[in-house]
Amino acid sequence: MAIFGIIESQNRTNPRYNVAPTQDVGVVRQGDDKSNHFDQLRWGLIPSWSKDPSISTHTINARSETVAEKPSFRHAIKVNRCIIPVSGFYEWSRLGGEKSPHFIYMADKTPMALAGIWEHWAGPDGVIETFSILTTSANKVISQLHDRMPVILSADNYDMWLDKSLKDPRHLEHLYIPYPDEEISLYEVSKIVNSVRNDFPECIEPV
Repeated sequence: MAIFGIIESQNRTNPRYNVAPTQDVGVVRQGDDKSNHFDQLRWGLIPSWSKDPSISTHTINARSETVAEKPSFRHAIKVNRCIIPVSGFYEWSRLGGEKSPHFIYMADKTPMALAGIWEHWAGPDGVIETFSILTTSANKVISQLHDRMPVILSADNYDMWLDKSLKDPRHLEHLYIPYPDEEISLYEVSKIVNSVRNDFPECIEPV
């Protein structure tokens, strides 16, 4: 709450160690009162105009290079931006015949702020609020595992990203760069993370 300027929140969250798409995740976004709020949104963006919520399986990520052009994302990037605070994320190696998962985190152990966009969708059972994570080219540390990585925001860019009055996405493009190599670390973890049923501290322990 202190890091992201959240004065008050009714939406507390328990520790999570293996979050998957379609699950609710805590995000930070700016409210109409211009203050930051911590809310639970579902991972996998459903555009407000969509007639089929299953589109969310294809919109868990949004490429930063085309986010302002794609019909599913171009409204959200203008007015509905959020930050997904995490301790880190998993990526699987693609080297050799056997894949192995790795935990990627900030070298100084501070929270990682992933750039996201969100939408609300009115369905038969009520309104569902959903989000996507923006991605960019991988830095040298992560490129040994994958050619993409999340857009990670530095602390001095939090306010700009959340500012609802900034509606021209061209002013945000300078944020879509790979995060500095020296500020990212990783280590191999157990393959238990391959099952979303496993959601406990052992998921992030080094092997």
